[in-house]
Amino acid sequence: MLAKRIIPCLDVRDGKVTKGVQFLENVDVGDPVAMARYYYEQGADEIVFYDITASNERRGIMIEVVRAVAREIFIPFSVGGGLRTLDDMRAVLLAGAEKVSIDSGAVRNPGIIAEGARAFGSQCMVLSMQVKRGAPNERFPSGCEVVIDGGRTPTGRDALAWAREGARLGAGELCINSIDRDGTKAGYDLDVTRLISESVAIPVIASGGAGEPKHLYEAFTAGAADAAIVASIVHYGEHPIPDLKRYLRGRGVEVRDAVGMERSAK
Repeated sequence: MLAKRIIPCLDVRDGKVTKGVQFLENVDVGDPVAMARYYYEQGADEIVFYDITASNERRGIMIEVVRAVAREIFIPFSVGGGLRTLDDMRAVLLAGAEKVSIDSGAVRNPGIIAEGARAFGSQCMVLSMQVKRGAPNERFPSGCEVVIDGGRTPTGRDALAWAREGARLGAGELCINSIDRDGTKAGYDLDVTRLISESVAIPVIASGGAGEPKHLYEAFTAGAADAAIVASIVHYGEHPIPDLKRYLRGRGVEVRDAVGMERSAK
């Protein structure tokens, strides 16, 4: 069994890491370069960086910030926000990222998933999905609709159908970001995470809602997730990454050694 991954998320707006609730009322919490280095040294398995207003503002990603973060960490680094073309992806990868996270651009042009997979390999392609819950019906049998542009624009796509299409087109991972749970600290949306995880043959990342260690345990067990995004739970120092890993190990969940901590101690 592969070890489960803990992935701090840096949502960046105007050059600062920010955090809100359900994509609203964001407040700045720190510098992305310093925070990435801190989480690396704490033992994060990966870092994900989202330029959260790039898609809505129809602009390119803050590539200089990506370069600065990449110089400070030695773990997988995923970058998303405003990526619409192969050139956008190439620029991010050349700046030091190992993976690109595509979201709104992929919904508008699904073919970009296959193009990216052919050009850079599926292992580089993360399809990030913003999902919003409603009542299951014929149009949305999963009970969740895909939305884009930072949760502003409904797409009419069912979450499960889009996840399957993304996997078929060549995505190497899926990140299921629940807008309803985002920033609430009420726990991940386990139902849609498990539904998608059991329906595709690629890793699934749970995102949105982590507020205490048991929520990660639930994501990895009841939610069948391969990895979990964390933000508020670590940004405010409530549950440092080493504590989360100790908690999970104590409950029989296999997690990776804290490589960053080992490097920084040498």
